[in-house]
Amino acid sequence: MLLVLCVDLDNDLGRKTAIKTPVVGRETVENAAVELATVDPEDSDVNVLFQGIHERDALATDSTVTEEITVAAVTGTGSGDVQANRALGKEVDRVLAALSTGENVSAIVISDGAQDESVLPIIRSRVPIDSVRRVVVRQAQDLESIYYTMKQVLADPETRGTILVPLGILLLIYPFATVATLFNIPGAAVLGILSALLGLYTLSRGLGLEGAIDRSADRLRGLLYEGRVTLITYVAAMALLVVGGFRGLAVAEATHRAMSESSLIILSAAFIQGAVQWFAAAGVTSSLGQVTDEYLSQEFRWRYLNAPFYVIAIAVVLYAVTGFFLPPGVLNVNSLSLTDMAVGLTTGTLLGVISTLLFAVAESRFPTGPDTTGNWTDRYRSQFRCSWQPSITVLERRQILPDPWDIPTTGSRERLPQQVHSVLVQPVFLHDCLPPARTVQ
Repeated sequence: MLLVLCVDLDNDLGRKTAIKTPVVGRETVENAAVELATVDPEDSDVNVLFQGIHERDALATDSTVTEEITVAAVTGTGSGDVQANRALGKEVDRVLAALSTGENVSAIVISDGAQDESVLPIIRSRVPIDSVRRVVVRQAQDLESIYYTMKQVLADPETRGTILVPLGILLLIYPFATVATLFNIPGAAVLGILSALLGLYTLSRGLGLEGAIDRSADRLRGLLYEGRVTLITYVAAMALLVVGGFRGLAVAEATHRAMSESSLIILSAAFIQGAVQWFAAAGVTSSLGQVTDEYLSQEFRWRYLNAPFYVIAIAVVLYAVTGFFLPPGVLNVNSLSLTDMAVGLTTGTLLGVISTLLFAVAESRFPTGPDTTGNWTDRYRSQFRCSWQPSITVLERRQILPDPWDIPTTGSRERLPQQVHSVLVQPVFLHDCLPPARTVQ
Protein backbone atom coordinates (compact mmCIF):
# COMPACT_ATOMS: atom_id res chain seq x y z
CA MET A 1 0.00 0.00 0.00
CA LEU A 2 1.15 3.52 -0.84
CA LEU A 3 0.27 6.27 1.65
CA VAL A 4 0.33 9.93 0.56
CA LEU A 5 0.94 11.74 3.85
CA CYS A 6 0.23 15.49 4.13
CA VAL A 7 2.16 17.04 7.05
CA ASP A 8 0.93 20.07 9.02
CA LEU A 9 3.33 20.40 11.94
CA ASP A 10 1.85 23.56 13.49
CA ASN A 11 -1.73 22.19 13.38
CA ASP A 12 -3.26 24.97 11.29
CA LEU A 13 -5.92 22.52 10.15
CA GLY A 14 -7.02 21.68 13.67
CA ARG A 15 -6.73 25.21 15.11
CA LYS A 16 -8.52 27.04 12.31
CA THR A 17 -11.26 24.51 11.63
CA ALA A 18 -13.35 22.13 13.70
CA ILE A 19 -11.92 19.08 11.94
CA LYS A 20 -10.53 16.29 14.08
CA THR A 21 -7.19 14.91 12.92
CA PRO A 22 -5.83 12.68 11.52
CA VAL A 23 -7.88 12.81 8.30
CA VAL A 24 -7.82 9.67 6.14
CA GLY A 25 -9.35 9.23 2.69
CA ARG A 26 -9.61 11.32 -0.44
CA GLU A 27 -13.03 12.82 0.22
CA THR A 28 -12.35 13.69 3.83
CA VAL A 29 -8.99 15.26 2.95
CA GLU A 30 -10.62 17.24 0.16
CA ASN A 31 -13.36 18.47 2.47
CA ALA A 32 -10.74 19.46 5.03
CA ALA A 33 -8.76 21.37 2.38
CA VAL A 34 -11.85 23.23 1.21
CA GLU A 35 -12.82 24.15 4.78
CA LEU A 36 -9.30 25.36 5.61
CA ALA A 37 -9.17 27.37 2.38
CA THR A 38 -12.51 28.95 3.27
CA VAL A 39 -11.29 29.96 6.72
CA ASP A 40 -7.80 31.13 5.66
CA PRO A 41 -7.12 31.25 1.91
CA GLU A 42 -3.53 32.40 2.48
CA ASP A 43 -2.49 29.40 4.59
CA SER A 44 0.15 27.36 2.79
CA ASP A 45 -1.18 24.13 4.30
CA VAL A 46 -4.15 24.43 1.92
CA ASN A 47 -1.74 23.83 -0.95
CA VAL A 48 -0.25 20.86 0.92
CA LEU A 49 -3.66 19.18 1.20
CA PHE A 50 -4.57 19.80 -2.44
CA GLN A 51 -1.13 18.62 -3.52
CA GLY A 52 -1.69 15.40 -1.58
CA ILE A 53 -5.00 14.85 -3.38
CA HIS A 54 -3.29 15.59 -6.70
CA GLU A 55 -0.53 13.08 -5.97
CA ARG A 56 -3.03 10.47 -4.95
CA ASP A 57 -5.08 10.92 -8.15
CA ALA A 58 -1.96 10.91 -10.34
CA LEU A 59 -0.73 7.68 -8.79
CA ALA A 60 -4.18 6.09 -9.08
CA THR A 61 -4.21 6.68 -12.85
CA ASP A 62 -0.63 5.51 -13.32
CA SER A 63 -0.64 2.02 -14.85
CA THR A 64 2.81 1.27 -13.43
CA VAL A 65 1.57 1.61 -9.86
CA THR A 66 -0.06 -1.59 -8.70
CA GLU A 67 -0.41 -0.82 -4.97
CA GLU A 68 -3.51 0.45 -3.28
CA ILE A 69 -3.24 4.21 -2.74
CA THR A 70 -4.71 6.35 0.05
CA VAL A 71 -4.16 9.90 1.24
CA ALA A 72 -4.09 11.18 4.83
CA ALA A 73 -3.34 14.41 6.68
CA VAL A 74 -1.56 14.46 10.05
CA THR A 75 -0.89 17.43 12.32
CA GLY A 76 1.24 18.36 15.29
CA THR A 77 0.63 21.16 17.78
CA GLY A 78 1.44 24.84 17.94
CA SER A 79 3.09 24.62 21.38
CA GLY A 80 6.64 23.73 20.37
CA ASP A 81 8.88 21.42 18.39
CA VAL A 82 9.04 18.54 20.87
CA GLN A 83 5.31 18.47 21.63
CA ALA A 84 4.45 18.93 17.96
CA ASN A 85 6.74 16.09 16.87
CA ARG A 86 5.33 13.71 19.48
CA ALA A 87 1.73 14.59 18.59
CA LEU A 88 2.42 14.10 14.89
CA GLY A 89 4.05 10.73 15.57
CA LYS A 90 0.97 9.57 17.47
CA GLU A 91 -1.28 10.59 14.58
CA VAL A 92 0.89 8.65 12.12
CA ASP A 93 0.49 5.59 14.35
CA ARG A 94 -3.29 6.08 14.32
CA VAL A 95 -3.33 6.35 10.53
CA LEU A 96 -1.31 3.15 10.15
CA ALA A 97 -3.56 1.37 12.63
CA ALA A 98 -6.69 2.55 10.76
CA LEU A 99 -5.43 1.15 7.47
CA SER A 100 -5.46 -2.36 9.01
CA THR A 101 -3.89 -4.06 6.03
CA GLY A 102 -1.46 -6.90 5.83
CA GLU A 103 0.47 -5.27 3.00
CA ASN A 104 3.69 -3.38 3.42
CA VAL A 105 3.02 0.35 3.64
CA SER A 106 5.33 3.03 2.22
CA ALA A 107 4.77 6.77 2.30
CA ILE A 108 5.08 9.84 0.11
CA VAL A 109 5.42 12.89 2.35
CA ILE A 110 3.95 16.24 1.25
CA SER A 111 5.06 19.39 3.11
CA ASP A 112 5.33 23.13 2.60
CA GLY A 113 8.77 23.83 3.99
CA ALA A 114 11.81 22.80 5.98
CA GLN A 115 10.00 23.07 9.32
CA ASP A 116 7.48 20.37 8.41
CA GLU A 117 10.25 18.24 6.94
CA SER A 118 12.00 18.19 10.33
CA VAL A 119 9.62 15.36 11.31
CA LEU A 120 10.88 13.06 8.56
CA PRO A 121 12.93 10.96 11.03
CA ILE A 122 9.81 10.43 13.14
CA ILE A 123 7.78 9.31 10.13
CA ARG A 124 10.63 7.16 8.79
CA SER A 125 10.82 5.33 12.13
CA ARG A 126 7.23 4.17 11.60
CA VAL A 127 6.91 3.67 7.84
CA PRO A 128 9.37 3.64 4.89
CA ILE A 129 9.42 6.90 2.91
CA ASP A 130 9.60 6.60 -0.87
CA SER A 131 9.53 10.30 -1.72
CA VAL A 132 9.31 13.79 -0.21
CA ARG A 133 7.52 16.55 -2.07
CA ARG A 134 7.76 20.18 -0.98
CA VAL A 135 4.93 22.42 -2.22
CA VAL A 136 6.16 25.81 -3.46
CA VAL A 137 3.49 28.33 -4.48
CA ARG A 138 4.39 30.31 -7.60
CA GLN A 139 4.39 34.07 -7.08
CA ALA A 140 3.28 36.46 -9.80
CA GLN A 141 6.17 38.91 -10.04
CA ASP A 142 8.92 40.29 -7.84
CA LEU A 143 7.06 43.53 -7.15
CA GLU A 144 3.92 41.68 -6.11
CA SER A 145 5.99 39.41 -3.90
CA ILE A 146 7.63 42.38 -2.17
CA TYR A 147 4.25 44.02 -1.65
CA TYR A 148 2.80 40.84 -0.20
CA THR A 149 5.78 40.42 2.16
CA MET A 150 5.52 44.01 3.39
CA LYS A 151 1.79 43.61 3.91
CA GLN A 152 2.29 40.49 5.97
CA VAL A 153 5.02 42.16 8.05
CA LEU A 154 2.83 45.19 8.78
CA ALA A 155 -0.07 42.93 9.76
CA ASP A 156 1.98 41.11 12.41
CA PRO A 157 1.84 43.08 15.72
CA GLU A 158 5.14 41.72 17.04
CA THR A 159 7.08 42.39 13.83
CA ARG A 160 5.40 45.76 13.44
CA GLY A 161 6.54 46.86 16.89
CA THR A 162 10.07 45.59 16.35
CA ILE A 163 10.66 47.28 13.00
CA LEU A 164 8.39 50.30 12.74
CA VAL A 165 8.94 51.85 16.18
CA PRO A 166 12.74 52.33 15.80
CA LEU A 167 12.25 53.41 12.20
CA GLY A 168 9.67 55.99 13.29
CA ILE A 169 11.99 57.40 15.97
CA LEU A 170 14.80 57.73 13.44
CA LEU A 171 12.53 59.55 10.98
CA LEU A 172 11.40 61.96 13.71
CA ILE A 173 14.92 63.12 14.59
CA TYR A 174 15.23 65.67 11.77
CA PRO A 175 11.76 67.30 12.12
CA PHE A 176 12.14 67.53 15.90
CA ALA A 177 15.58 69.13 15.53
CA THR A 178 14.14 71.60 13.02
CA VAL A 179 11.28 72.57 15.34
CA ALA A 180 13.70 72.86 18.27
CA THR A 181 15.81 75.46 16.43
CA LEU A 182 12.71 77.68 16.11
CA PHE A 183 12.53 77.84 19.93
CA ASN A 184 16.30 78.33 20.37
CA ILE A 185 16.74 74.78 21.67
CA PRO A 186 20.01 73.12 20.65
CA GLY A 187 19.46 70.41 18.08
CA ALA A 188 22.02 68.25 19.85
CA ALA A 189 19.74 68.06 22.88
CA VAL A 190 16.83 66.81 20.77
CA LEU A 191 19.13 64.35 19.03
CA GLY A 192 20.36 63.08 22.40
CA ILE A 193 16.83 62.60 23.76
CA LEU A 194 15.61 60.72 20.69
CA SER A 195 18.76 58.63 20.59
CA ALA A 196 18.25 57.77 24.26
CA LEU A 197 14.65 56.71 23.57
CA LEU A 198 15.77 54.58 20.64
CA GLY A 199 18.54 53.03 22.70
CA LEU A 200 16.20 52.22 25.60
CA TYR A 201 13.67 50.66 23.26
CA THR A 202 16.30 48.57 21.49
CA LEU A 203 17.81 47.50 24.82
CA SER A 204 14.42 46.48 26.24
CA ARG A 205 13.63 44.44 23.13
CA GLY A 206 17.05 42.82 23.17
CA LEU A 207 16.80 41.85 26.83
CA GLY A 208 13.19 40.73 26.50
CA LEU A 209 11.92 43.26 29.04
CA GLU A 210 8.69 44.07 27.21
CA GLY A 211 6.84 41.38 29.16
CA ALA A 212 8.06 42.73 32.50
CA ILE A 213 7.13 46.29 31.46
CA ASP A 214 3.64 45.16 30.46
CA ARG A 215 3.18 43.32 33.76
CA SER A 216 4.36 46.37 35.72
CA ALA A 217 1.88 48.59 33.86
CA ASP A 218 -0.93 46.11 34.55
CA ARG A 219 0.01 45.98 38.23
CA LEU A 220 0.06 49.78 38.47
CA ARG A 221 -3.35 49.92 36.79
CA GLY A 222 -4.63 47.35 39.27
CA LEU A 223 -3.34 49.38 42.20
CA LEU A 224 -5.19 52.43 40.90
CA TYR A 225 -8.53 50.68 40.51
CA GLU A 226 -8.29 48.53 43.64
CA GLY A 227 -7.72 51.47 45.98
CA ARG A 228 -4.41 50.23 47.36
CA VAL A 229 -2.68 52.49 49.88
CA THR A 230 0.72 51.22 48.75
CA LEU A 231 0.44 53.26 45.56
CA ILE A 232 0.46 56.51 47.56
CA THR A 233 3.08 55.35 50.04
CA TYR A 234 5.39 54.13 47.26
CA VAL A 235 5.20 57.51 45.53
CA ALA A 236 5.92 59.26 48.82
CA ALA A 237 8.78 56.83 49.50
CA MET A 238 10.34 57.53 46.10
CA ALA A 239 10.13 61.26 46.76
CA LEU A 240 11.84 60.77 50.14
CA LEU A 241 14.56 58.67 48.47
CA VAL A 242 15.22 61.42 45.93
CA VAL A 243 15.39 64.06 48.67
CA GLY A 244 17.65 61.83 50.73
CA GLY A 245 19.96 61.28 47.77
CA PHE A 246 20.36 65.00 47.18
CA ARG A 247 20.82 65.59 50.89
CA GLY A 248 23.53 62.94 51.06
CA LEU A 249 25.34 64.43 48.06
CA ALA A 250 25.21 67.88 49.65
CA VAL A 251 26.68 66.58 52.92
CA ALA A 252 29.38 64.65 51.06
CA GLU A 253 30.30 67.74 49.02
CA ALA A 254 30.45 69.90 52.17
CA THR A 255 32.69 67.33 53.82
CA HIS A 256 34.96 67.26 50.78
CA ARG A 257 35.34 71.05 50.81
CA ALA A 258 35.99 71.17 54.57
CA MET A 259 38.78 68.59 54.45
CA SER A 260 42.04 68.99 52.58
CA GLU A 261 42.25 65.25 52.00
CA SER A 262 39.12 63.09 51.98
CA SER A 263 39.09 59.39 51.28
CA LEU A 264 36.31 57.39 49.67
CA ILE A 265 35.36 55.91 53.05
CA ILE A 266 34.84 59.35 54.62
CA LEU A 267 32.83 60.65 51.65
CA SER A 268 30.67 57.50 51.68
CA ALA A 269 30.11 57.87 55.43
CA ALA A 270 29.10 61.51 54.94
CA PHE A 271 26.67 60.58 52.17
CA ILE A 272 25.07 57.81 54.26
CA GLN A 273 24.74 59.98 57.36
CA GLY A 274 23.16 62.78 55.36
CA ALA A 275 20.69 60.52 53.61
CA VAL A 276 19.94 57.78 56.13
CA GLN A 277 17.15 59.70 57.89
CA TRP A 278 15.34 60.26 54.62
CA PHE A 279 15.90 56.69 53.47
CA ALA A 280 14.55 55.42 56.80
CA ALA A 281 11.47 57.62 56.45
CA ALA A 282 10.94 56.18 52.95
CA GLY A 283 11.22 52.62 54.28
CA VAL A 284 8.82 53.26 57.15
CA THR A 285 6.31 54.95 54.83
CA SER A 286 6.29 52.12 52.28
CA SER A 287 6.13 49.39 54.96
CA LEU A 288 3.21 51.07 56.74
CA GLY A 289 1.35 51.29 53.44
CA GLN A 290 1.92 47.59 52.84
CA VAL A 291 0.75 46.73 56.36
CA THR A 292 -2.38 48.83 55.84
CA ASP A 293 -3.21 47.01 52.60
CA GLU A 294 -2.71 43.63 54.26
CA TYR A 295 -5.09 44.68 57.04
CA LEU A 296 -7.73 45.89 54.59
CA SER A 297 -7.50 42.63 52.62
CA GLN A 298 -7.89 40.64 55.88
CA GLU A 299 -4.46 39.06 55.52
CA PHE A 300 -2.81 40.99 58.34
CA ARG A 301 -0.29 39.28 60.60
CA TRP A 302 1.34 40.81 63.65
CA ARG A 303 4.81 40.01 62.34
CA TYR A 304 4.25 42.40 59.43
CA LEU A 305 4.68 45.28 61.92
CA ASN A 306 8.33 44.28 62.31
CA ALA A 307 9.18 45.96 59.00
CA PRO A 308 9.13 49.63 60.13
CA PHE A 309 11.01 48.79 63.33
CA TYR A 310 13.65 46.90 61.36
CA VAL A 311 14.07 49.91 59.07
CA ILE A 312 14.53 52.23 62.06
CA ALA A 313 16.98 49.79 63.67
CA ILE A 314 19.07 49.60 60.49
CA ALA A 315 19.05 53.40 60.20
CA VAL A 316 20.27 53.77 63.81
CA VAL A 317 23.10 51.30 63.20
CA LEU A 318 24.20 53.01 59.96
CA TYR A 319 24.06 56.45 61.57
CA ALA A 320 26.22 55.28 64.48
CA VAL A 321 28.81 53.54 62.29
CA THR A 322 29.16 56.41 59.80
CA GLY A 323 29.40 58.95 62.62
CA PHE A 324 32.38 57.07 64.02
CA PHE A 325 34.31 57.44 60.74
CA LEU A 326 33.54 61.15 60.24
CA PRO A 327 36.03 63.69 61.69
CA PRO A 328 34.79 66.36 64.12
CA GLY A 329 34.30 69.98 63.13
CA VAL A 330 32.67 69.33 59.72
CA LEU A 331 29.44 71.22 59.04
CA ASN A 332 26.18 69.21 58.87
CA VAL A 333 27.74 65.95 60.11
CA ASN A 334 27.87 64.45 63.59
CA SER A 335 31.08 62.79 64.64
CA LEU A 336 30.54 60.05 67.23
CA SER A 337 32.96 58.50 69.64
CA LEU A 338 33.52 54.80 70.11
CA THR A 339 31.15 54.80 73.08
CA ASP A 340 28.45 56.55 71.08
CA MET A 341 28.83 54.02 68.26
CA ALA A 342 28.51 51.13 70.74
CA VAL A 343 25.36 52.69 72.18
CA GLY A 344 23.92 53.13 68.69
CA LEU A 345 24.68 49.54 67.69
CA THR A 346 23.18 48.22 70.92
CA THR A 347 20.07 50.38 70.52
CA GLY A 348 19.47 49.24 66.94
CA THR A 349 20.00 45.58 67.82
CA LEU A 350 17.71 45.72 70.85
CA LEU A 351 15.03 47.51 68.86
CA GLY A 352 14.98 44.75 66.26
CA VAL A 353 15.05 41.92 68.82
CA ILE A 354 12.38 43.45 71.08
CA SER A 355 10.02 44.15 68.17
CA THR A 356 10.45 40.58 66.94
CA LEU A 357 9.65 39.11 70.36
CA LEU A 358 6.73 41.42 71.05
CA PHE A 359 4.97 40.71 67.77
CA ALA A 360 5.71 36.99 68.05
CA VAL A 361 3.97 36.98 71.44
CA ALA A 362 1.10 39.05 70.01
CA GLU A 363 0.78 36.58 67.14
CA SER A 364 0.50 33.64 69.53
CA ARG A 365 -1.85 35.38 71.99
CA PHE A 366 -4.03 37.24 69.49
CA PRO A 367 -3.99 35.27 66.22
CA THR A 368 -5.21 37.25 63.23
CA GLY A 369 -5.77 34.32 60.84
CA PRO A 370 -7.13 30.78 60.86
CA ASP A 371 -5.28 28.36 63.10
CA THR A 372 -3.41 25.90 60.92
CA THR A 373 -1.27 24.35 63.64
CA GLY A 374 -1.87 22.29 66.74
CA ASN A 375 -3.41 18.97 67.53
CA TRP A 376 -6.43 17.99 65.42
CA THR A 377 -8.06 16.26 68.37
CA ASP A 378 -7.98 19.26 70.68
CA ARG A 379 -8.98 21.71 68.00
CA TYR A 380 -12.03 19.87 66.74
CA ARG A 381 -13.10 18.37 70.07
CA SER A 382 -13.41 21.90 71.48
CA GLN A 383 -15.83 22.87 68.72
CA PHE A 384 -18.48 20.41 69.85
CA ARG A 385 -20.91 20.10 72.80
CA CYS A 386 -20.16 16.68 74.23
CA SER A 387 -22.07 14.71 76.90
CA TRP A 388 -20.12 11.67 78.02
CA GLN A 389 -22.53 8.79 77.49
CA PRO A 390 -21.78 5.53 75.63
CA SER A 391 -23.01 5.77 72.07
CA ILE A 392 -21.78 5.41 68.51
CA THR A 393 -22.78 8.29 66.26
CA VAL A 394 -21.85 9.98 63.03
CA LEU A 395 -20.89 13.60 63.41
CA GLU A 396 -22.06 16.38 61.23
CA ARG A 397 -20.46 19.79 61.67
CA ARG A 398 -19.73 21.08 58.20
CA GLN A 399 -19.22 24.73 58.99
CA ILE A 400 -16.06 24.30 61.08
CA LEU A 401 -14.22 21.83 58.85
CA PRO A 402 -12.05 22.85 55.90
CA ASP A 403 -13.52 21.90 52.54
CA PRO A 404 -11.01 19.10 51.71
CA TRP A 405 -11.98 17.34 54.99
CA ASP A 406 -15.69 17.94 55.05
CA ILE A 407 -17.65 15.21 56.83
CA PRO A 408 -20.50 13.81 54.70
CA THR A 409 -23.73 12.77 56.38
CA THR A 410 -23.30 9.19 55.20
CA GLY A 411 -20.38 8.68 57.53
CA SER A 412 -17.72 8.28 54.80
CA ARG A 413 -14.21 8.07 56.23
CA GLU A 414 -12.03 8.37 53.13
CA ARG A 415 -11.21 12.08 53.28
CA LEU A 416 -10.77 12.56 57.03
CA PRO A 417 -7.30 13.01 58.53
CA GLN A 418 -6.39 10.21 60.88
CA GLN A 419 -6.57 12.22 64.11
CA VAL A 420 -9.94 13.81 63.31
CA HIS A 421 -11.18 10.42 62.17
CA SER A 422 -10.31 8.87 65.51
CA VAL A 423 -12.15 11.56 67.45
CA LEU A 424 -15.17 12.16 65.26
CA VAL A 425 -16.07 8.85 63.63
CA GLN A 426 -14.54 5.99 65.59
CA PRO A 427 -16.82 4.31 68.18
CA VAL A 428 -15.86 6.11 71.38
CA PHE A 429 -17.73 7.20 74.51
CA LEU A 430 -18.96 10.45 72.94
CA HIS A 431 -22.65 11.05 72.73
CA ASP A 432 -23.61 13.26 69.82
CA CYS A 433 -20.74 15.74 69.90
CA LEU A 434 -22.84 18.08 67.83
CA PRO A 435 -23.71 21.79 67.84
CA PRO A 436 -26.49 22.80 70.20
CA ALA A 437 -30.07 21.94 69.17
CA ARG A 438 -28.89 19.48 66.47
CA THR A 439 -28.61 15.80 67.35
CA VAL A 440 -28.41 12.67 65.21
CA GLN A 441 -29.49 9.48 66.98
